[in-house]
Amino acid sequence: MAETIRTFIAIPLPEHVIEAIGNIQNRIKKTGLTMRWVKPGNIHLTLKFLGDIRPEMVGPITHCMRTCGNEYAPADLSSKGLGVFPGLKRPRVLWTGINGETDLLKAIQKRLDQSLGETGIPNDQRPFKGHLTLGRFKGHPDSKKLMAALKEFADFETGSFSADALHLYKSDLTPQGAVYSVLETISL
Repeated sequence: MAETIRTFIAIPLPEHVIEAIGNIQNRIKKTGLTMRWVKPGNIHLTLKFLGDIRPEMVGPITHCMRTCGNEYAPADLSSKGLGVFPGLKRPRVLWTGINGETDLLKAIQKRLDQSLGETGIPNDQRPFKGHLTLGRFKGHPDSKKLMAALKEFADFETGSFSADALHLYKSDLTPQGAVYSVLETISL
């Protein structure tokens, strides 16, 4: 079998947003929720998870990213509030939402998905919901602690940031967690 690389396309976050997320993670940890936390430096705004691709697909994927980058201006965003996927009955992921020019963000993601579809990469079946993953639950969390944390940190918001670049990331899974490296960067 040919060698593949695990990849995704995302918008990187500036340092002040990463710092705010690290602070909120530390505050949530004190509530006693048992989670596998995402390292703040590894948090990004994913637009498209590509999974395992052949290395020769990097060029066509970059072309799709460039097409999208040429068509759209940067979006002014912030991160706001907390939520869980898929829902409160069986929460698996704790996230903070995206606020600001979300219609522009959705348009960028939709155009990127359409362009990638022309290269044979399947389109996303679920509607896009911009979010930043803070952590994944270990087993089923204590519902009272979860509800209390969601209520206590409902007003969480980072400062605004400009979503002005698309990064194609390579993800290497290690025993210490995922290690991300940027393969390509396209400006919006």
